[in-house]
Amino acid sequence: MDDALRALLDAGLAGTGPIVVMTGAGISAESGIPTFRGEEGYWTVGSEHYHPMEMATQEAYRRMPEEVWRWYLYRRSVCRKAQPNPAHLALVRLERALGDRFLLVTQNVDGLHLRAGNTEARTYQIHGNIDYLRCGDEPSSLRPVPLAIGEDWEAGSPFTEEARALLSCCDGGRFARPHVLWFDECYDEALFRFESSLRAASAAALLIVIGTSGATNLPMQVGAIVAERGAPMIVINQDPSPFSRFAERSARGAFLQGSAGEHLPPMVEHLVQHA
Repeated sequence: MDDALRALLDAGLAGTGPIVVMTGAGISAESGIPTFRGEEGYWTVGSEHYHPMEMATQEAYRRMPEEVWRWYLYRRSVCRKAQPNPAHLALVRLERALGDRFLLVTQNVDGLHLRAGNTEARTYQIHGNIDYLRCGDEPSSLRPVPLAIGEDWEAGSPFTEEARALLSCCDGGRFARPHVLWFDECYDEALFRFESSLRAASAAALLIVIGTSGATNLPMQVGAIVAERGAPMIVINQDPSPFSRFAERSARGAFLQGSAGEHLPPMVEHLVQHA
């Protein structure tokens, strides 16, 4: 780790605001979770092939709720088989060292950050969590997917009456829905911490962006706010992105091309040692 990077980390520690870490699919790819945007993400219903951006919508859920649930249960089984990797564990160590100065904003719905040990209080799951369901848009109805559903849902598994009952709302009158932000929905505060994420960006002493391409709105707003403020920003990604361009145009930014497992642990070690 070079002196310029150490200086950015030290500047974050010297500030008074939170050290914000924002993660995307790249950190979970190192645990073997596919992005579901490639060929492996397609879903077949009869003779029709659906892209993830078609399945992950309110419109699809209204038309074919059982098929949408089958797809999510399969996705959930892939996520549950994956294990947190060294980058996830490094962020747990960082939270324990920084306490309330730490904030994690994640686009990932796989739950790996929480399974690794990050706390719900300091983890904004801005796209939801595939391990949870809810009734409509009511935050009070949020609950875990029942254990009886199991974690080995195969792609060809049929949707049974038992599954229908387990995935119904508490009144039994309608399906619950996966607790995820669909492509045809908007961020809000109650379910997805929209305003809280923007406030964190406005106060951040340091933003570390890991494994995200900048394809969704709220993360881009967070990055743009930090860049406009001129606060320190470090971006880790396999490929250039809008976030890397923010960092490269800033006098207090750095773009580290490569994996989170390669770059994040030594950065966390430095922050922990100097916190």
